[in-house]
Amino acid sequence: MKTIILCGGKGTRMREETEYKPKPMVEIGGKPVMWHIMNRYARYGYKDFVLPLGYRGEYIKQYFWEYKIRNTDFTVDLASGEVQTHNACCTDWKVTLCDTGEDTLKGARIKQVARYIDTERFMVTYGDGVSDIDIDALVAFHKKSGKIGTFTGVRMPSRFGTVKTDDEGNITSWQEKPVLDEYINCGFFVFKREFLDYLNEDPECDLEKEPLMRLAAEGQLSMYPHPGFWQCMDTLRDYQNLNALWNKGNAPWTK
Repeated sequence: MKTIILCGGKGTRMREETEYKPKPMVEIGGKPVMWHIMNRYARYGYKDFVLPLGYRGEYIKQYFWEYKIRNTDFTVDLASGEVQTHNACCTDWKVTLCDTGEDTLKGARIKQVARYIDTERFMVTYGDGVSDIDIDALVAFHKKSGKIGTFTGVRMPSRFGTVKTDDEGNITSWQEKPVLDEYINCGFFVFKREFLDYLNEDPECDLEKEPLMRLAAEGQLSMYPHPGFWQCMDTLRDYQNLNALWNKGNAPWTK
């Protein structure tokens, strides 16, 4: 299966990092967060990626165009311009990069790259969330469900502590940032190819709205519950926390 990594957003909530580069290129431990996501898939043998580009897409194109040079020693013959590399690049991924418009929403981005999806099923995820998810277990769950689409759900801790009181205002319990009962969609989707018929190239076609809502209404959407680690790169605080985990050698998405 091919994997679509959605990487066209502007990352407006962490402008300190995204003013000059797209959010998927914000680094954890010297590598773009998108690279960490792709590496997770590659560990399970999924190494064929399609990247719908938007905001500052040329930055991502340049990164992969120069990928081999960035990761090998090389000699340049300045007279001829010939470049000779000296150690093999061990990353054996195939990456297709497609311009899909700076302001296009996610559903339309997927539809625009449909011509590169030539398998019965394909996967999709966001370009800013790292996880220790078992991709093989996700795919097996999707196939067993028989549904057109499957997304991964996680339970997140509350940002704040919570209290319960009796009718007189007395505190009956106190919890510091409890894990919420509700699941949220963290991405890591698997779709049958027929899901592409639920999308269109209208730039306002958003994945999480009409397409997924329609799947759910038709009973064709399942959720794979992931009890482990997931964290998005959404704010400067997230950036600092993820890099702290990496620097301490405690990055769950690498294990």
